[in-house]
Amino acid sequence: MNDFETDNSDLFPLYVGIDDTDSVSGMCTTYICSVILDRLKDCGFKLDGPPRLVRLNPFAPHKTRGNGAVSFKLILKSRNEIKKAKKIILKMVQELAVLEDPKTNPGLVFFEGDLKDQTKVELREYALKTIRTIIKKKETEKLAKKLGFELFGFKKGMGVIGALAAVGCPMDDATYELLAYRDPLNYGKKRKVDLESVREMDRQTYPDTFDNLDNGYMAITPHTPCPVLYGIRGETFNAVLNAMKLVKVSEPIKGFLIFLTNQHTDLHLQVANNISQMEKFQCYIVKGVVKDFPVVIEGGHVIFTIYDSSGEVECAAYEPTKDFREIVRQIAPGDHLRVYGGIGMKGTLNLEKIQIITLASVYEYMNPFCECGRRMKSAGTGKGYKCPGCGKKMRSNSKEKVKIERKIKTGFYEVPPSARRHLSKPLIRGM
Repeated sequence: MNDFETDNSDLFPLYVGIDDTDSVSGMCTTYICSVILDRLKDCGFKLDGPPRLVRLNPFAPHKTRGNGAVSFKLILKSRNEIKKAKKIILKMVQELAVLEDPKTNPGLVFFEGDLKDQTKVELREYALKTIRTIIKKKETEKLAKKLGFELFGFKKGMGVIGALAAVGCPMDDATYELLAYRDPLNYGKKRKVDLESVREMDRQTYPDTFDNLDNGYMAITPHTPCPVLYGIRGETFNAVLNAMKLVKVSEPIKGFLIFLTNQHTDLHLQVANNISQMEKFQCYIVKGVVKDFPVVIEGGHVIFTIYDSSGEVECAAYEPTKDFREIVRQIAPGDHLRVYGGIGMKGTLNLEKIQIITLASVYEYMNPFCECGRRMKSAGTGKGYKCPGCGKKMRSNSKEKVKIERKIKTGFYEVPPSARRHLSKPLIRGM
């Protein structure tokens, strides 16, 4: 599926964007893209460059499972081929999308010809807005009409929002993902991917590929009944392709496709100058001072609050972040942090990673030492202290202020691969 030719003598280019075809119960927009590209290849059509997988706002309230849209550019020989390609794509989306799911509302966009520089600028701005904020369908329709895009929607057609963003998303920083697909007969069954081969692949290819393992266990296989057998993420096309050769499976691979993607680039994050600027359903980088000691609430989630001169925000390391919570539990009032994450429905910032900028001094108040060298015990309320060794008494009720050695250090800390959002940039890629 990766032997599409690239031909830059494009007299008749066609840009295609697709979104919102999957559901929580199955299917995958990338798989639909893969099937469509196979069909177009059989018709003799050429793909210009790799297909693109664009992850959108992870906190969009009405997103589908992974909130990922796809796009690609075809090189066609005539207007008739453009017409034929559109007809094929529309028909296949209608056939493959999970239209019976009430939350699935597919959308497609087409653009014929070369994108002008100003069009690219407007598409870039729109894509960034879609990845970072909430876009209404009317705004998409208005821009598409202005720029000359055709929009096609099924049911409510909300997918046109992401489809247009997938065409315009900047790839200044980008990664690659190789997705291997299952035989439909195996959908919903346990994936037969050899763990030791994945460990060996990671040993040979990391950090050119990353997020292959999580605490020694396999992280490349999804846990949903979707068509994806596994996905390998990496820095280059060749890195993920070579890594695939090292992975052993015990079930048929229907095919694979390598996407250029905005995954793991932190493209969703906006820098907030102060806490009061932040809004629900958006993702931020913001600095603050820890207000209180973290607390563990029901479910194993760790909660604390940071503040600045403009206000405060509650931060959460949820149970799926596992050992990351142990780091969070060690922060203390007065610590200066830079936090990375998104604001959910309740206004809590869901942590993706943190930078501890400075550590505050933490003290503990303890009973004084006796002259004999032992720590004294309370003799009762208002009665001072008594040494459990020599029996000597002390009338004073004052305690000794002792500085506690902090085990945590300044620097960056992140959630594990199993809890990492598609867009969140792992530390191995740099900050």
